[in-house]
Amino acid sequence: MKFVTKSKEEKTPEIIIPDDIVINMVATGDIMCHTTNFNAAYNRETKTYDFTPVFVNVAKHITKADIAIGNLETTFAGEDRGYTGYPTFNSPEALGYALKDIGIDVLSTANNHSLDKRYTGVVSTLDTLDEIGISHVGTARSQEEQDTILVKDVNGIKIAFLAFTYGTNGIPVEAGKEYCVNLIEEEAFMLKQLELAKVQKPDIICASMHWGVEYSQKPSEDQQQLANYLFNHGVDIIIGNHAHVVEPMEKRNITLEDGTQKEVFVVYALGNFVSGQTIEHTKSTAILDMQIRKSGETGKITIDSVDYIPVYCYDRGGNSQNRYELLDIREEITAYESGSTEKINKALYNTLKSELKNIESVLGKPIKKEEKVEG
Repeated sequence: MKFVTKSKEEKTPEIIIPDDIVINMVATGDIMCHTTNFNAAYNRETKTYDFTPVFVNVAKHITKADIAIGNLETTFAGEDRGYTGYPTFNSPEALGYALKDIGIDVLSTANNHSLDKRYTGVVSTLDTLDEIGISHVGTARSQEEQDTILVKDVNGIKIAFLAFTYGTNGIPVEAGKEYCVNLIEEEAFMLKQLELAKVQKPDIICASMHWGVEYSQKPSEDQQQLANYLFNHGVDIIIGNHAHVVEPMEKRNITLEDGTQKEVFVVYALGNFVSGQTIEHTKSTAILDMQIRKSGETGKITIDSVDYIPVYCYDRGGNSQNRYELLDIREEITAYESGSTEKINKALYNTLKSELKNIESVLGKPIKKEEKVEG
C-alpha cells in the first residue's frame, strides 16, 4: 500500500493508494467422456465410478489457481437415461465430483453436445453441477437464468463469464425453450449478453467460445473475425475450444472506438483435456495459466503473463487398471531422462517428445510481462 503525502502548507490528508491485486486464472480444454473413459472408471466390485486417478498428476496445476475454468463437453442426464459416449454423451456424475476435487470452479456448458439428452438433459446437468458446487455458464433452465450473468469476485477482481457455441449438432432447440443454450449465430443475443455483463461493472469479461474446425490446428477466418468482434464489444479474454487439438494463442493491445486502449487475450483452442479420442494430436492438451493484475492506483487490468503446462492423455489400453492418466509432459520427460521413473518406456518417451514439440510449435512461447505485445 502506497501513501502520497501533501506538504504542510496544503494541509490536505494523505492519499492511500491500494496495493495491486494479482490473481492466477487457469483454463483447460474439452472435458469429454467417451465410453472407454467411463468404462475404465467403473469399479465392478463397488459398482461405482471413480475418475480421480485420471487427474492425479496434473491436479496441482489447477488447485493452486485463484480461479479455474473448463469446458464440459458432455451431459449429466442421470444413470436412468443410460451412460453413453459418442455421438450423444451422458456421463457418470462422478466425473463432475472429480473435477470439483481438482479445483475446477466454473464450467462452460455451451457446446455442440449441450442438447445430447435434449432439454431435460440440460436441466439435469445444471442441477448436478449445482449439487456438486461448480458454477456454470452457457446453458440455462429458464429465461431468467440465461439473463443472469455469472460474475465471480476473485480476490477483488470481478470477472464476468459468458459462453457461446456455434451449434448443437443439428439437434433442434425445443420451441419455447430457446434460452436453454447460448448460440453464436444470434448476434443480437450475444450483444445483449455483453450489455448485461457490463451492467455488473466487471473488471474482466471472459468468454468461452465453442467454435472453429475440428482437428485443425489453425484458427479459421471466422474465428479470428469473431474474436475481433468480441474484443471490440467488451470481451477481454477468450478461451476457445472444440477443435480437440491445440490452436494458437495471442495477447495484444487494441484501441476501442472511444480511443481507449486495453490488453486482450485469446487462445483459440486448448485441445482435449480428457477424452477417449485417438486421432492425431487429440491426446495432447495444455493447461493455460494466466497472471492477471489490477492496478491499485488506476484500477486498470493488465495481463502480466500467460504460461501453459503441456499435458498428454495416456491410454494404457484395453482393460488396464487406471487406463487413462493425464501426464505432465515436461515432468515425465525430465524424469525419464534422469532415470528416476519406470512409469514410461522409450516409445512413450518419444511420443511425449513429439507431442511437446507440436504443442509448443502451435501455442508459441509463453507470454512474459516484459515482452512487447502486438499493436
